[in-house]
Amino acid sequence: MSRELRRTVCAPDSLKGVLSAREAAAALAAGAREAGGEADELPLADGGEGTAEALALGPGEWRRATVSDPLGRPIEARYRLSVGGEAVVEAAEAIGLWRLAPDELDPLRASSRGLGELILAAVEAGAVRLTIALGGTATVDGGAGLLEVLPELPVPTDAAYDVRSPLLGPRGAARMFGPQKGAGAAEVELLEERLAASTRLAPYADVPGAGAAGGLGAALASLGAELRPGLELVLTATRFRERIAEAALVVTGEGTVDASSAEGKVPAGVVDAAAEAGVPVVVFGGRVDPNGADALLAAGAREVVALSGDPGRARDDLVALGARLASS
Repeated sequence: MSRELRRTVCAPDSLKGVLSAREAAAALAAGAREAGGEADELPLADGGEGTAEALALGPGEWRRATVSDPLGRPIEARYRLSVGGEAVVEAAEAIGLWRLAPDELDPLRASSRGLGELILAAVEAGAVRLTIALGGTATVDGGAGLLEVLPELPVPTDAAYDVRSPLLGPRGAARMFGPQKGAGAAEVELLEERLAASTRLAPYADVPGAGAAGGLGAALASLGAELRPGLELVLTATRFRERIAEAALVVTGEGTVDASSAEGKVPAGVVDAAAEAGVPVVVFGGRVDPNGADALLAAGAREVVALSGDPGRARDDLVALGARLASS
């Protein structure tokens, strides 16, 4: 298919709490088609929300287990188990930010225990290999809760991180991501001190992805898990590079474009892969921080677009964006 046919590849991440990646891709594609263009829907994930769905390309089924939420309350969480015994477990299913109301955010108290329980449930159901998607958690406990119930990994495990952040420092679990999870300035420093005091995590503090999910990356590395960039797993599984080869444009984005977007999340990975293929990329965000936009533009994005920021208008915003880009 030639680029003259103006095929747009719609490859967004989710707009967390607003639209799934699949819904966002469908809205962009609907706009492109309304404008007379062709569109390929390719929802993506980067180790955060939606990773299990993005990797669910073979036969299998969704299972459920009762586990603890970040504050220790019993909840039902799901995971994906393939017929071959490979399971994909999303940390956010058990201990995600979305599990808590805004006034419940408490990273000093929130525990990763529920993820350990969900991993054990997957293994008890027959999993012989695990991929753990780390993004979107409410925790900054360095995996302390997980390690209480999971002193060792029962099967070979890949930990798919959504950010390359180290454990400590300005790009680390506490200082970069603590505020998103409800930590004030004093709490951020206390969380940093807790993480820095862990002799178990110290050997893994600078491994890419160690700071993902509030330090869960480092905790899983200490158990022997292989830390891998979640987006690369998804790009490979979905044949992303093949599917954009003859496209006229790729559109990607997420709910908030900020400095963390360049740390291994969907927009940065798509910009890099499309640049290699010589395909222009437009990035959108429900909210766009100038620093995040500048980083993506410097990496090769053609344009970074801020949507209205109104969750109720998100779908209409994406339809309009798809139409504008397909007709320009």
